[in-house]
Amino acid sequence: DAALATVGGASSSAGGDGGTPKPSVAVSAVAPAGAAPVPAAAPDAGAPHDRQTLLAVLQFLRQSNLREAEEALRREARLLEEAVAGSGAPGEADGAGGEAASVLLSRVTASVPGPAAPDPPGTGPSGPAAVSGSATGPAAPGKVGSVAVEDQPDVSAVLSAYNQQGDPTMYEEYYSGLKHFIECSLDCHRAELSQLFYPLFVHMYLELVYNQHENEAKSFFEKFHGDQECYYQDDLRVLSSLTKKEHMKGNETMLDFRTSKFVLRISRDSYQLLKRHLQEKQNNQIWNIVQEHLYIDIFDGMPRSKQQIDAMVGSLAGEAKREANKSKVFFGLLKEPEIEVPLDDEDEEGENEEGKPKKKKPRKDSIGSKSKKQDPNAPPQNRIPLPELKDSDKLDKIMNMKETTKRVRLGPDCLPSICFYTFLNAYQGLTAVDVTDDSSLIAGGFADSTVRVWSVTPKKLRSVKQAADLSLIDKESDDVLERIMDEKTASELKILYGHSGPVYGASFSPDRLWATDHYQPLRIFAGHLADVNCTRFHPNSNYVATGSADRTVRLWDVLNGNCVRIFTGHKGPIHSLTFSPNGRFLATGATDGRVLLWDIGHGLMVGELKGHTDTVCSLRFSRDGEILASGSMDNTVRLWDAVKAFEDLETDDFTTATGHINLPENSQELLLGTYMTKSTPVVHLHFTRRNLVLAAGAYSPQ
Repeated sequence: DAALATVGGASSSAGGDGGTPKPSVAVSAVAPAGAAPVPAAAPDAGAPHDRQTLLAVLQFLRQSNLREAEEALRREARLLEEAVAGSGAPGEADGAGGEAASVLLSRVTASVPGPAAPDPPGTGPSGPAAVSGSATGPAAPGKVGSVAVEDQPDVSAVLSAYNQQGDPTMYEEYYSGLKHFIECSLDCHRAELSQLFYPLFVHMYLELVYNQHENEAKSFFEKFHGDQECYYQDDLRVLSSLTKKEHMKGNETMLDFRTSKFVLRISRDSYQLLKRHLQEKQNNQIWNIVQEHLYIDIFDGMPRSKQQIDAMVGSLAGEAKREANKSKVFFGLLKEPEIEVPLDDEDEEGENEEGKPKKKKPRKDSIGSKSKKQDPNAPPQNRIPLPELKDSDKLDKIMNMKETTKRVRLGPDCLPSICFYTFLNAYQGLTAVDVTDDSSLIAGGFADSTVRVWSVTPKKLRSVKQAADLSLIDKESDDVLERIMDEKTASELKILYGHSGPVYGASFSPDRLWATDHYQPLRIFAGHLADVNCTRFHPNSNYVATGSADRTVRLWDVLNGNCVRIFTGHKGPIHSLTFSPNGRFLATGATDGRVLLWDIGHGLMVGELKGHTDTVCSLRFSRDGEILASGSMDNTVRLWDAVKAFEDLETDDFTTATGHINLPENSQELLLGTYMTKSTPVVHLHFTRRNLVLAAGAYSPQ
């Protein structure tokens, strides 16, 4: 989990479309603190080429670890840009030569954390450097400024951005003025612009603390922290402990605020309203923070409603950018290998009284026929190397197919039975549970470092015989797997020792998951800003989903390690994930008690299930995908109608540029049943191959 939770350095970049520089790209005039601008001649026609050379040299110095030379050259670049920006009257730097030179220089300086001093509103080019829209329509961020000079900013470089600051006694007035403006704006704009309150509050507070205005910072926090949304309360508690400059230097949360631009999705009309207000008021301090620390994702169309916004916001870094969910995902299922299912006597007798197996064959063929058709959304069969099926794997698949023929078809009128396993006197502290796919074994991970495995069938657990006894066994015998087991060791429980700390995850592996020829990990999925609490492989094995305390869900491509989806909307740390059997949907649960449903292909939230009153610890779809079961710390298991939740989706509507969603107001129509335990939080859920629900948890005496 620690590897999954590695924080990657985020380099900011100027917005644009990668082609001709647009006037909407803001170019910062950068100079060392206290340095006077150095006069220089206006750039000549060859300036753009010189700037490209400068970029290449900076990148080379960075790769060669020549930090001092890199810093010296970067300082020169800052002075040169200052001279370019000051070589004419305000508004005159938009000529062909000046514009091109400035934009090229901004590629170098935009990603360098330093004492930036952006243009005041109303002078020079306009618009935040990270705004993805321009006057000609939405632009693709990240294409301009793709050369990242500072990939992994150290703490001191990150904090230095807070050197730029105005009069500390005016911060409350600045914030109050913006608050009054937003609260007095039209309803349609108010909901969108209110998203600014939290990130501006955080950065203004951090600036005051960093510049050692401790009394002003304390007063600012006390006056405005109560205005923030309830789902930011945990973050605000952390923030309130940062009262001195020294506290900030080793604080990961502070680094997250600074290195990850807080993403706000705002309509063009609302953004223009904000921009006009800040220009009229000459409110440079707030404008600087907008440029430095926020990523404003502008869309064309009607502003979003409060309900639409609330559904999607709440993560540590704001809302996910729309571009983060645009890449193609192969969510379809791989074609199953063709395995002949032999008919045994029990099957023939069970088919009909006459003993004719003819009716049985078509039904078994139909099971195979589903897998013979190639899913158009499936990845290429050889996209990632999958192991060859061993005989034991084939045997297990045959058993699975036989069980499938006896599976109960679930629905609103046919709910599953639930078998609950309660761990009594679990003073070792039950932390994790898992059940084998064939439902024969159940394992528990405990805080005392042990893993305990139980057999839940009449077949007991046995150890392998000693080497001397094994040498006497006929290896060619049909029952060799039985002969190697020592009956004298048979028991219902085995305790596994080895860990030296609490066990937080337990999972039965159906195949060879570990590559034993490497001691290092094959993939590190880096990007979450806090602990990773849960992981789940996609049914086609090409992707893995992770849920984090940063309140986001990410989907990673196993082939290359890329993050292909970022889902935001939960208001607390995420603790459970499950994919639908067809691979198309993902359900997630968190400490906010909500279950959210996501369309993986379109990268959008498509449903919200309300009902639980505490953390949702476990989620599972039935084997046919018709029912979703959720287990919670509120001591209940709830069953939801998954078919109804997904059947009315018109996914073509989601391909619009805005990605607006309208969630049903009453998810209670989808709730099929609620089942309470006496006093046992539900830690784990599992559907057997015949669609019986197994649930587990440790009894919690009140």
